[in-house]
Amino acid sequence: MKRFYMTLMLVLFVCAGASAEFKNGYYDKMNGKSGAALKAAAKECVRTHQTLVYSDLPTYWQYSDVYPELVDGCKRWWDMYSDAVYLIKRGQTGKSSFSANKMQREHSVPKSWWKQSGSVEYTPAYSDMWNLFPSDGAANQAKLNYPLGLTASANFNNGVTKVGGAQTGYGGGSRYVFEPADEYKGDFARAYMYVATVYDDINWVVNYMYQKEAYPTLIPWAREMLLQWCRQDHVDQKEIDRNNVVEQYQGNRNPFVDFPELAEYVWGTRTTEVFYVNQQEGSDPTPPITGDPEITAPVNGEALDFGQVAVGRSETRVLQIVGKNLTSALSVRVSGADKNMFVPEITKEIPAATINQNQGYLLNITYTPTAVGRHEAKIMLYDGGLTGSIAVTLKGEALPMPTFTTLTALQPTDVTANSYTAHWNPVPEGEIADYYVLTRTRLVDGNQETETYETGETSYVISDRDPSVAETYYVQYSRLGMLSEPSNEIYVAAGSSVEELYVSAPMQIYTVNGGFMIKLNGESKPMHVYDVNGTEVIYVATPVDGDIFLLPQGAYIVTAEGMRPVKIII
Repeated sequence: MKRFYMTLMLVLFVCAGASAEFKNGYYDKMNGKSGAALKAAAKECVRTHQTLVYSDLPTYWQYSDVYPELVDGCKRWWDMYSDAVYLIKRGQTGKSSFSANKMQREHSVPKSWWKQSGSVEYTPAYSDMWNLFPSDGAANQAKLNYPLGLTASANFNNGVTKVGGAQTGYGGGSRYVFEPADEYKGDFARAYMYVATVYDDINWVVNYMYQKEAYPTLIPWAREMLLQWCRQDHVDQKEIDRNNVVEQYQGNRNPFVDFPELAEYVWGTRTTEVFYVNQQEGSDPTPPITGDPEITAPVNGEALDFGQVAVGRSETRVLQIVGKNLTSALSVRVSGADKNMFVPEITKEIPAATINQNQGYLLNITYTPTAVGRHEAKIMLYDGGLTGSIAVTLKGEALPMPTFTTLTALQPTDVTANSYTAHWNPVPEGEIADYYVLTRTRLVDGNQETETYETGETSYVISDRDPSVAETYYVQYSRLGMLSEPSNEIYVAAGSSVEELYVSAPMQIYTVNGGFMIKLNGESKPMHVYDVNGTEVIYVATPVDGDIFLLPQGAYIVTAEGMRPVKIII
């Protein structure tokens, strides 16, 4: 069970909405099935969804993964990896708070388990909200890509997350496992079951817990452990509320949250029984109208702050509308001198059924300033059977487009066989960096793998280095949603010794329409370009900074003295 600290009013509201609320017919394909056929039907019901942008996840999590009670008037991130108090302070967006708190977007099922041609981003699982949660940075670094399990001894233990040697029978061959707190074991189990259902055909390259097959997908030890965790830590209000919010953004639900017994029908003690939606606990899909129309959020006079935005750019915020028992559509209207700068996605009305079914609606509003200065408008919510109206102030500040300075990446320190610390210079005095973005590239089996990391510091610890693989990194900084040009690229050679392990790469490669462009980092070195057959198609003895080379469509390898080969696709 989860830990709640609520006022009486919040408790009453939560209890009123404690059941699953899915649309009529959403799960009909599951009726009359059992075992493998039931799992396949559940996949058909929930697999289709919107693929979200990975970097935007904190924008959605500020509604799906926060505690119901405020701390000093601020939302608190609900971090299932630590007890740290991370707040969304006044004026902060979800993304800026995430960066300021040095939190990380954590894949519950590690993304390295499903690589294909060196890529982890080829599948919607990469940004699926049912597989990602906000995480404390230190806990995420400790968890790495270990499977779930029970620890025999912990190398890392912050009171919520434990990482250490696996107990006998756990880990699926991994020496170490990640063990969540008891109150979150069921949450993670149901997330893993969702992945096993929706992504059973994914290219699993690590088989600690999954194997590529329609059924059962989960390896026996993992299946039994996840079932046990579901039995011990039941679905609670946190998961129910998150289910409803995720559906509004991503367009699908987790059936193992809607139907707590579904796991038993698919993998457990009830695989020979036939499943019917209307026989499941909490299966009433549409709450009846049981009282007067009401909107409990937002509150009349509340403000929605868009923060600072560059002129000509756009920033989207979400107005969370919570209500029930509406008898007609809820009308929406924006007024005020700056109303044209604040545009809601729905400009007229929200159907009553949409709000009644979900006990609310998340209304996207986009602020696009056309002039420098502070801007303000009001959005009015009325009709729907309500008495009176609700007014919310929309406000934002527009700044001139920022100018950027290219950063300088520095040589790494603390280099070991498995890790190193990347460094770079801070932004010059007088400039502001909302956060830094480190881009890391590795060439594995002829395929280029790229990952990015956000941080508020001028260093970042890489803790999963492979000493047999060369890699590079460069850095940029973000200001008002825009990025600076990439810095010089630092080359970290393969090998486990510290001496001569790193040098600055002589050039960087950028693809352009029909070819590629080079950016030199110091002295020009001879450059070679090869096609996939190993034939040299370009040789330049002294390439010039900014040179562009055009090539026919295909795959090529670009290399020069002192840099790792770069694979490009034209």
